Amino acid sequence: MARSRKVIRKKIIEADPLYGNRLVAKFTNKLMRDGKKSVAQSVVYKAFEIIKAKGHDPAKLFETVLATVSPRMEVRPRRIGGASYQVPTEVRGERRNSLAIRWILTAAKARSNKEYHTFAEKLAAEFLDIVEGKGEAIRKRNAMHKTAESNRAFAHFRW
Repeated sequence: MARSRKVIRKKIIEADPLYGNRLVAKFTNKLMRDGKKSVAQSVVYKAFEIIKAKGHDPAKLFETVLATVSPRMEVRPRRIGGASYQVPTEVRGERRNSLAIRWILTAAKARSNKEYHTFAEKLAAEFLDIVEGKGEAIRKRNAMHKTAESNRAFAHFRW
């Protein structure tokens, strides 16, 4: 007898109070630790203020940064006849954004403490580096694309 599966509904998060952007709210939620949303929001807003002081529009720059870092292709393991192949597949929208957000935060956390004093400064520096086409998050995306490109021979194993 087959079991009926429960459909998992995606939780729709509310837009950010200051910028009215859902992606900024998602970014803030991912940055948040121990449920301290106000702390995470203040860090993001300080980073946006630093970006504004450098002469950029923070909301547009954030959208550009996410679009730049988000990967188009990734490899997923596919088991065929006892062998496991890395099959390149296209990354869907929701996962694309979450990977980009994760990579940006990881890259900002990995930055040196000698050069920057606060996490907001690290985040702003990572955003500005991404716009210029450098930065650790860009390297991560390029590595993923390179892996997908090198495994293009297994593309016919798509499911």
